[in-house]
Amino acid sequence: MTRRWSLLAALALTGCGEGGGGPGSVARDFPPPPPAAEPGTPWEDFVGAEACADCHERQYRAWSGSTHGQAGGPPGRSVVIAPFDGRPIRFADAQVVPRIRDRNIFEFVVRQDGHQETTYRVDGVIGGGHMLGGGTQGFLTRLSDGTERFLPWDWSRQAQVWFCNTGSRLEQGWVPIDDGMRLADCGDWPPIRPIGTVSRFANCQECHGSQIRTALDPEVRRFHTEYTTLRVNCESCHGPGRQHVAWALGDRQGDAGPGLESLSDLGKERSLEVCFRCHALKDVIEEGYRPGDSFVRYYALKFPVLGDRPYFADGRVRSFAYQANHLASACYLQGPMDCASCHEPHGLTYWDTDRRPLASPLDDGQCTSCHPSKLVDPATHTFHPEDSDGSRCVSCHMPYLQHPEVGTSIPFARSDHTIAIPRPAFDADLGITGACAQCHADIPSRELQRRAAAWWGELKPHRPLVQGQIGELRARNLSEAAELLLHPEEVDPLVQFQALSTLLVGYLPPDAVDLDPEVDARLRALSASPDLDVRALALASLHWVAGDRPEVRPFLIAAVEQAEDDGALRGRWLLALGFLGDHYRDQGDFDRGETAYRKGLELRPDDTGFQRALGVLRSGMGDFPEAVRLLRASLANDSVQSLGWVNPGLALVGAGELEQRGGRLEAAAREYRAAIEADPGLGRAHFELARVYIRLERFADALPHARRAVEFLPDHAPSRQMLQDLIQALGDEGNAP
Repeated sequence: MTRRWSLLAALALTGCGEGGGGPGSVARDFPPPPPAAEPGTPWEDFVGAEACADCHERQYRAWSGSTHGQAGGPPGRSVVIAPFDGRPIRFADAQVVPRIRDRNIFEFVVRQDGHQETTYRVDGVIGGGHMLGGGTQGFLTRLSDGTERFLPWDWSRQAQVWFCNTGSRLEQGWVPIDDGMRLADCGDWPPIRPIGTVSRFANCQECHGSQIRTALDPEVRRFHTEYTTLRVNCESCHGPGRQHVAWALGDRQGDAGPGLESLSDLGKERSLEVCFRCHALKDVIEEGYRPGDSFVRYYALKFPVLGDRPYFADGRVRSFAYQANHLASACYLQGPMDCASCHEPHGLTYWDTDRRPLASPLDDGQCTSCHPSKLVDPATHTFHPEDSDGSRCVSCHMPYLQHPEVGTSIPFARSDHTIAIPRPAFDADLGITGACAQCHADIPSRELQRRAAAWWGELKPHRPLVQGQIGELRARNLSEAAELLLHPEEVDPLVQFQALSTLLVGYLPPDAVDLDPEVDARLRALSASPDLDVRALALASLHWVAGDRPEVRPFLIAAVEQAEDDGALRGRWLLALGFLGDHYRDQGDFDRGETAYRKGLELRPDDTGFQRALGVLRSGMGDFPEAVRLLRASLANDSVQSLGWVNPGLALVGAGELEQRGGRLEAAAREYRAAIEADPGLGRAHFELARVYIRLERFADALPHARRAVEFLPDHAPSRQMLQDLIQALGDEGNAP
């Protein structure tokens, strides 16, 4: 493998093959992006799980009793585990009453200080508290815009409490609700997260149900939400079944074949993709995914690492994640392990690699079917009594770890899919309560490490890329950091992506005057990686650091021209540049932010997201005419963006174009109302709309928006002053709900 990477790097550097450039090369534009691809799988080809029952009775019966088969559904007493008994959930400024009306209508009644009483009907239930390390249940409501959104109040089966996620407001994770919290401390208040992939909202993609469709009808400015079921059905994994059902019933016209690919015959990577559709953090490259479509066309598995760092250097969960850190396990990297190696996919029970059923999630057979030598004398390997918990494979190598981002108040522990070697001192340094410390909390980590060394001798060293990330803080410059972080000869894609992202953000300047040839060589070698995420990030890094240089530009253009899937590669590349733009804009480094956005527009000149982002940045720089031009161009390409409507208004205010009364103020009010309709939690939009109403002397209309501005921008002094002035101006009317 090392020789292969070295050869690729050498070819790239010498300009051999297509796209090679040199000092005399003429810079060219990137080829235009391909037209939007047609949707892959027709929705009419999905027939539902019941169509599978007659021929696949055993699998259907196992699925029906599984956590996938009981993952959610319409509200009912057999589905809802939370107490809808009329007892209020008390906040400091509100009461939320879960109740059942007319015997079968589940709803939440919200009584909030200063606002009218609002009732949210429960239209769907997500989860049943099934998970061993901490199970929860959430609730959906259908809003007037056609979306079905998560309500901010969830129920924990283990803790037996109502809780909400404060991550985007207080950054305290999942917190039991009490009368010391404001309703707005819940990050999903008002309801904002829809099911289905809707790029203008934080969302849960298509994971919490089957064949979810949430699409915008631009003519009526309303969403259309559909799904087969809120359970996870057969076609969520197998793809559309219509052709297969017809074939099974004897319709063999056209020799179309059985219509479904056997998932048991998939290779490791494609098998993992079936599960990673839901059991992984991932960024959306393109909306409209349907089971059976290409995973890489729609999703980028490793890009959530940019700007969030959900994993530690060795792949274990650092903030909040799912099971994609399996990609950092030796069982995957050096073996054939995929999800179905341990998980029986229909009943979601456990089996060994020979498909023999196992008694429980803790059964050693998951491991000993591949590592039979450990069965000879287990106590010699574990140094614990054979029948004790400390002698279980999973106890040491896949301990349940509470995800740090959710906090410690609500149980949410998940088995560590990196299948790590216990390293007590290293774990403690990272802040992880590892396998040893979970049972031996009274023993200092250094003593646990001493005992581990006495029992097992010198532990297996970390892989080079893990060691590189650990040692990166010692790097004094780009060259030293690249030597630690870039190892194109290593097959370790998740960890390589992490290391490359560290180099990009921490060490690579835009349009560098000089670039160390060794750094250039390593980036070019990684740009030929078989892993599409790593390849795209390497190309984006080269574009960022040296994209206009005559010896680099042709190389980048050739990479696009030769891509097997231009959209999948270019989409990932744009994710990286968009992240860089947002990162530097948020730091106040507008020059670097603009550089990243303009490089993104080189790849896709009409990209509405980059136009909008650049417009917001120019507004922040005080260049309001250019900001308005860019924001209006963005809206011309996508007229129903929520943030797209508020941003032109802000830019127009800054430009002084709204100082006159009349049509311009009314136009601004329409823009702000459109933004609030799409995202009721936009505090700045409420503030600006209240300001416009005040200028129009519509004080009663301004008051509720001033209240929402204070609710969602509690530290924004102008909002508080505005509300105080309005209440004084309106007198008793202002104090009314």
